[in-house]
Amino acid sequence: MKKVILSLLIAASTTFSFAQTTWKSDKAHSQLKFDISHLGINTVSGAFGDFDVTVVAAKPDFSDAKFELTAQTASINTGVDMRNNHLKSPDFFEVEKYPTLTFKTTSLKKVSKDQYKLSGDLTMHGVTKPVTMDLTYRGTVVNPMSKKDVAGFHLAGTVKRADFGIGPKFPAPALSEEVTIVADGEFGKAQ
Repeated sequence: MKKVILSLLIAASTTFSFAQTTWKSDKAHSQLKFDISHLGINTVSGAFGDFDVTVVAAKPDFSDAKFELTAQTASINTGVDMRNNHLKSPDFFEVEKYPTLTFKTTSLKKVSKDQYKLSGDLTMHGVTKPVTMDLTYRGTVVNPMSKKDVAGFHLAGTVKRADFGIGPKFPAPALSEEVTIVADGEFGKAQ
């Protein structure tokens, strides 16, 4: 009897582990952007061009999804070389000392159909803080070109730069304290 129960437990755990699917961001169809107010009268936008996101989920509606992001801070781009170089300096991201920023899910709570509150630990500039963002699951389709399943997500929220020690020499209203984060991504099943 013990052998039968043990076999059932092993089979159940094996089935559960196979049920989880890993999805990887499609770099050509994903973006990680930010907006910050300058002098209270203008918005400056930028993006991180080099990042990877992995999603692991067992449920088809992604209601149990875990997200993990790593972005290369040196890939920051605002469209102005002088500003990009300043953002990479010790005044802001200090990219030589802190080459990556990361995010890892701690919880995902359903708000309504396809709408979630995504909470996790954001590590930036050597500081880790909990953040919560709005996540929209946009659905899963078959890409007509690759014939593979693709899932889409939209993420939006704000972080306070002072929480991470970013740009302390530049008080508001020179630069707003809150930075808006917007990310859109397509994800394919990992092989």
